[in-house]
Amino acid sequence: MPYNTEKPRNIVIVIFLIACLLTWLSAEALGSDLARLLARVSPTEFFPHADRYGEVAATAPIAPVLQGDKVLGFVFLNTDFVSAIGYSGKPIKIVIAIDTTGKIAGAKLVEHAEPIVLAGIPEQKIIDFIAAYKSLDVNQADEDGSGDLPPIDIVSGATVTIMVIDDSIKRAARRAARILGLGGLSQDPKIAHAKKTVIAGKAESLDWSTLIGQGAVRRMHLTLDEINSAFERLGNEEAIARPEQGEPGETYIDLYAASLAVPTIAKSLLGEQEYKNHKARLKPGQNAFLILGAGRYSFRGSGYVRGGIFDRIQIIQGEESLRFRDKGYKNLGTIAAEGAPKFKEVALFYAPEGTTFDPAEPWRLQLLAQRAVGALKKVFTTFELPYRLPDRYVKVETPITPSSKDAGSGVAYEKDTSSDLWKRMWERKRGDVIILVIAIAVLTIVFFGQNELARHRIFGDWFRIGFLLFTLFWIGFYAQAQLSVVNVFAFANALLTDFRWEYFLMEPLIFILWCSVAASLLFWGRGAYCGWLCPFGALQELTNKAARALKVPQYEVPWWLHERLWALKYVVFLALLGLSIYSLTLAEQLAEVEPFKTAIVLYFVRSWPYLVFVFALLIAGLFIERFYCRYLCLLGAALAIPGRLRMFDWLKRYPNCGDPCQICAQKCMVQAIDQRGDINTNECIYCLECQQLYHDEHVCPVVIHKLGKAHESEDENSLYKRPRRLGRPRSYED
Repeated sequence: MPYNTEKPRNIVIVIFLIACLLTWLSAEALGSDLARLLARVSPTEFFPHADRYGEVAATAPIAPVLQGDKVLGFVFLNTDFVSAIGYSGKPIKIVIAIDTTGKIAGAKLVEHAEPIVLAGIPEQKIIDFIAAYKSLDVNQADEDGSGDLPPIDIVSGATVTIMVIDDSIKRAARRAARILGLGGLSQDPKIAHAKKTVIAGKAESLDWSTLIGQGAVRRMHLTLDEINSAFERLGNEEAIARPEQGEPGETYIDLYAASLAVPTIAKSLLGEQEYKNHKARLKPGQNAFLILGAGRYSFRGSGYVRGGIFDRIQIIQGEESLRFRDKGYKNLGTIAAEGAPKFKEVALFYAPEGTTFDPAEPWRLQLLAQRAVGALKKVFTTFELPYRLPDRYVKVETPITPSSKDAGSGVAYEKDTSSDLWKRMWERKRGDVIILVIAIAVLTIVFFGQNELARHRIFGDWFRIGFLLFTLFWIGFYAQAQLSVVNVFAFANALLTDFRWEYFLMEPLIFILWCSVAASLLFWGRGAYCGWLCPFGALQELTNKAARALKVPQYEVPWWLHERLWALKYVVFLALLGLSIYSLTLAEQLAEVEPFKTAIVLYFVRSWPYLVFVFALLIAGLFIERFYCRYLCLLGAALAIPGRLRMFDWLKRYPNCGDPCQICAQKCMVQAIDQRGDINTNECIYCLECQQLYHDEHVCPVVIHKLGKAHESEDENSLYKRPRRLGRPRSYED
């Protein structure tokens, strides 16, 4: 009986459209729900002596924390004040408590849909990270930059999630402190804030003492005693046990900083010739800084040599931070100002293009001091050098008054910085982006020229093995760019709620891979990704090749059973898609049937039930090639559905394929070729094995027969010529 391809395809498309419709009908608007979420958090988690929460204020979503009639502090949601959309496209909701002095009393993660935390990174790691913000004095840090802001400690595999959490906690806490007027802050910063501009003036040359006296150059001097005391306050016994050796008053670092936004300051420090070079290099709107250092500790370090980023220093202004890269760095060696001392390090830094910085406003230079406590382990603490241009170089204009739109509103939301986050992520991963784009470009060229690759079997086999190794070790283990069906759920949910490209741009490599998948689905179906760019798929295939080399027996699933097991992954995928209508969080948790996070993202470092599941799949794959891809891969099922819309049929077949020849069907690693010789592109992973056989002069009966006829029709001493067209190619739809 002929294999009917249209009926199952139509059924799948109908089911998919129904699921999408139900998802759309179930979409709900998001709003403030502080009261609901406070029911999950006891007030004693923030204030041990508290007995209850007060009523949420009518003018702002903030609730007091009470002990009897005494107000101990206030609680609020980060999402009520700033954007906190994570990689899932959903907000990461954190209840933040602040005491009456303006210090954070605690914070708790109460609701999120981050894929890596739901089914990958232990949530305790995120909880521990958030706990580090306790006692952070947001008011003091906001005003003069002297607060002790902890640097971001990236949890492996959750970079975007951590950056969003860090950004939202700091900005939301500062915004709430301003609204409450804690620590003497204005309850409306728009009224208290006046517009400032830099007075450029004519460039003059000032001596060192004048620059210091004006405050154009600011200094922070740390002694060995001060640095040792700072690490003692951390309470880390390993760090305390390894103090800096030397006299207590000896210099640990003598750090100076200056803004070069004023021509007089720039010319005085750089000198005539270097100042001309500086003006030629400086782009419109770009800012530059001079940082000087002496002592035993280097503010430059050596990390920028490996990663291109100066990781020991950053400039912070308001809620924005600015890090320097190697391409914006110049080593000067000396200072031109008369009377300037000699420095061990003299660095000229240019801010990356596109960064937001106002030189007329105060800023602070944050120094990250580190202490090695083991071969690969370090402990960190931070110090900050406040800076503001001297008043003579700043013009203060009329204060800005709130607009009629803002008047009367209880909450003034700060600008959404999600665009700033994704830009920083792309800048940080620029090198990785280039490598991935080149790899995808190479693969695209190979696919367009697949016939030539198929004709050269030895080269094609080695090329495939090499690319699979790249996919497993670079895309998977190094870049952590394993796609997941959870991404599909997040994207679909974002389309139905608050879709913004910035949410998905925050993971550059994942975004690029999804773009390549979208394009390849139109040309080659799901096989381009599943067969070449999926790290777990590469792991299965490579381990199976090793098993074959060791003579591990291979088993072929009977066609009647294999054909029915195909449907399993589609059933599970559609079930989870339907479940996501009820609860996206629950659907993403059940998507743990994917072994990708355990095997690729977490490097098999996980509790034993997950490891047993993953190793069971890999062991099955030793005997049945790509076992998981065939029957359980939800991502493959998700890609196969839109993959039916592809516009081209590249895989060639002869009319004789399947009748009687079954060689390709027997050789197909995922049994995607039926008994008629037709290729089911829903299941094909585009390994090109069948195309190699299609051109093989020693295996394919059609080619052998054609060549035999060519020999018979030519003279005995003449060379045969390969026919240009060896039979009518037949696609899966024929």
